[in-house]
Amino acid sequence: MDQGCLKMENSKREISLQRADELKSRIDDYLKAREEIPKGLEMKDTIRQRKEKIMKVLGATEEQWKDYRWQTENRVSDVELLGKILNLTDIEKKEIREVGKKFRWAVSPYYLSLMDPDDRFDPVRLMAIPVHSELEDPCHDFDPMGEEFTNPAGSITRRYPDRLIINVTNECAMYCRHCQRRRNIGEEDVPRSRSALQESIDYIRECPEIRDVLITGGDSLCLTDETLEWILKQLKEIPHVEYVRLGSRTLVTMPQRITDEFCAMIEKYHPVYINTHFNHPAEISEEAKEACEKLAKAGVPLGNQAVLLNGVNNDKYVMRVLNHELLKCRVRPYYIFHAKHVAGTTHFNTSIDDGLEIMEYLRGYTSGMAIPTFILNAPKGQGKTPLFPDYLVSRGKDYITIRTWEGKVMEYENHETKDIRELI
Repeated sequence: MDQGCLKMENSKREISLQRADELKSRIDDYLKAREEIPKGLEMKDTIRQRKEKIMKVLGATEEQWKDYRWQTENRVSDVELLGKILNLTDIEKKEIREVGKKFRWAVSPYYLSLMDPDDRFDPVRLMAIPVHSELEDPCHDFDPMGEEFTNPAGSITRRYPDRLIINVTNECAMYCRHCQRRRNIGEEDVPRSRSALQESIDYIRECPEIRDVLITGGDSLCLTDETLEWILKQLKEIPHVEYVRLGSRTLVTMPQRITDEFCAMIEKYHPVYINTHFNHPAEISEEAKEACEKLAKAGVPLGNQAVLLNGVNNDKYVMRVLNHELLKCRVRPYYIFHAKHVAGTTHFNTSIDDGLEIMEYLRGYTSGMAIPTFILNAPKGQGKTPLFPDYLVSRGKDYITIRTWEGKVMEYENHETKDIRELI
């Protein structure tokens, strides 16, 4: 190589190294913040110690702990029992009792093991344990999605031309304090009747435009394998139904539900997708990761639908860590939902700007695989509306002005599309 070429190559390498240093500097703040964010996969020993305490309180064996039926039957819904697991003040106990008179609560033993027993602002605890704000909420809307007016048959919710929801039960492994359907929870777990489910399936059979069916609740995986298979089998026999989705938070709140038998059953009805609902990296434990991997090995694509929650994840670093931890478990970040205004839950509401800031500091700062879509649900069932930071600054006759992820503003040619038949 002659001296001129060598000099040019060295110059290119110097420019590349300078750019690499610049990019490294852009992630220093995240790397520092990441160390302070609780991550379930790094808290194995702590979670195990909490688990052992809970098992002792409940008189449980390891075999029982691993049985989702035991987890369901032993959901904690008594304040005094909860106080033996979490360190509650007398005021907190009083508040939980008062809230419980209006809004049901129950937490699986497993999910309790993810909580810091001494921190009432622990993000996992905030999502599960009632607080007085639920009773002081000025919002009185229990159905912001207008689902009662989008129910053409059975237990269906229909908002879009080619897809719909079947609500199959009001039961959940844990009753989230931010639940959008708390109006349906009631005091007893009631699966939808076979007749209501059959009416729903018959409606789908008569609507050839429906290609995508979401089974949810409550939590779809709170149904028995037998009932789920009965639904899946009928949907599979409808020619125009291309695939089925299951909406479930049990991977987060009771991962023991993902049994080998369940995975074997699901494999018979592919394509089946599962969208789950991790909101904080502390929820991604070894047990949750194992459940996700079992489903992935059974051929089930997994997506995550996080909800932007005040005090839980309305932080650009927390959400980035969450999405990275999800990908370790083979779960694709799918949506970040702006929290709906539901009676008893609005202390979790954030500004829309919180969500846009998070999206701003995901694009370019992490891989596209780790970037979900930020969604605002239009009121009364008018559908999902994606929100993005403004990257299109302006446009002219034959150009647009864009802003890059680093904030650089530049023009880009915008040619008219011509008929391909005139070009070749």
